[in-house]
Amino acid sequence: MKKIAIVTDSNSGITQKQGKELGVFVIPMPFFIDGELFLEDITLTQEEFYKRLGEDSDISTSQPSPGDVLELWDSLLEKYDEVVHIPMSSGLSSSCETAVTLSQDYGGRVQVVNNQRISVTQVQSVLDAIKLAEEGKTAAEIREVLEREKMEASIYITVDTLKYLKKGGRITPAAAALGTVLNLKPVLQIQGEKLDAFAKVRGWKAAKRTMLKAIETDLAERFAGKEEQMVLGMAYTCSREEVNVWRQEIHNRFPQYEIIEGPLSLSVACHIGPGSMAVTCMKKV
Repeated sequence: MKKIAIVTDSNSGITQKQGKELGVFVIPMPFFIDGELFLEDITLTQEEFYKRLGEDSDISTSQPSPGDVLELWDSLLEKYDEVVHIPMSSGLSSSCETAVTLSQDYGGRVQVVNNQRISVTQVQSVLDAIKLAEEGKTAAEIREVLEREKMEASIYITVDTLKYLKKGGRITPAAAALGTVLNLKPVLQIQGEKLDAFAKVRGWKAAKRTMLKAIETDLAERFAGKEEQMVLGMAYTCSREEVNVWRQEIHNRFPQYEIIEGPLSLSVACHIGPGSMAVTCMKKV
């Protein structure tokens, strides 16, 4: 049986500490804050990121440098037979496309998975890869399975403030101003490649109801007959108290499902700001 190394990036929400516990390797995503380079969970904590975001610092995301990626792969291939690399969705970053190009020089020993996941749905892909590797699958077989299952997930997100959607050009200043006055909460959706609008409602309670109803509909329709393979997830940029309430609301609505949770990746948080909540559903392999 081949010895397989599993690599992902910090957009999964998997910390360096959690990566060591899982036996996977986590590439930190780079951020430029007021022109200075930071690495997620290495030189940039969640607390520092949100502090700088609240100060209206100039924050931009980047992708891991090709040199760092190649250095990691080369070191892993001294100990492992093959590498499975699971980056964030290619629809949200060019880091996946770059990794695919770099992998072409490795004669199939490095397999890059383009499976359109981020945050806790990406975590599930990592857990699936670990399971498949333990079952004796090769890196190419693991990639094939994960890419075949790539659309079997949904993410719904609501935001606390429209400021960051306006700043990123996703809504106009006029729409942001009107939405703030009317207490409108957009519900956004990630199903595959893009972050899209899903609904617009008034207030947090309505936003939460809309997200839970969307998950309920997905489970009943998109994933009908697959209930036993489904896992729910939650991600957030809000306070611990709000996280606990949100988890309980999800559990009360879907008591039969396992819930994976973690902070929303900073790459997404850049565009939606603090105070956000997300709920997901995904099919495990």
